[in-house]
Amino acid sequence: MEFAAVVPFFLFLLLGMLEFGFVFDHELTLSYATREGARVGAALANGGGPLGCGPGQSPNWTTVDAQIIAAVQRVLASPGSPIALNRISQIRIYKATATGTEVTGKVNVWRYDPGGGPQVDGRALDFSPQTVTWLACERNNGTPNPDSLGVSLQYAYQFVTPLASVAAFFGGGGPASLPLSDRTVMALNPTQ
Repeated sequence: MEFAAVVPFFLFLLLGMLEFGFVFDHELTLSYATREGARVGAALANGGGPLGCGPGQSPNWTTVDAQIIAAVQRVLASPGSPIALNRISQIRIYKATATGTEVTGKVNVWRYDPGGGPQVDGRALDFSPQTVTWLACERNNGTPNPDSLGVSLQYAYQFVTPLASVAAFFGGGGPASLPLSDRTVMALNPTQ
C-alpha cells in the first residue's frame, strides 16, 4: 500500500530529472547558436570598407545578416543537435546597448521559412527576413566606441518524457511545450 503511494512521487522525480537534462541540452545548443551568430556578426561588422550605405561604402553589407543566420542555422541543424528548426519562432539581429538590451528601431527579425531564405554557400537558408530596420552598412565598428550586435532566438521546447501526465496525477499538468530563449551580445570588431 505504501509503495503504491510513493511510486507516483518517485516517477515524477525521475521524469523531472530526465526532462531537466533534455531541456539543458536544448539550452546549450541554443546558447552555442546565438554565440556563433554574434561572433560572425561581430567579425563581418558593416561588410567591409568605409562605413555607410552609399556607393563604394560597405561593399558586402547585403550579405552580412544572411551569414549571421547561416552560422546560427549550421549549429541548430548540425548532426546531434536536438533542435527542431520549425520550433524556432524567430531569430533577432539587433543593435545592443551597453547593458545588452535591444535599441528600439534597430532590430532585424527572421522567421522560419524552409528553403525560402537567401542563398549562402549554394544553399537556401531555412529562415527569411521579416523586418529589417538595422542595415549592416549602418553598423559602426570604428574606435573608440564600436556598436554592439546581439543575436537572440525564441524556441518552443516540446517535452520528451510524459512528465505532464504524471504531474496531472498530482493535480498539476501544464503546457505541452516550454518557451526557451537565448541571446548573445558582442561588440563589433574594431578596425584600425
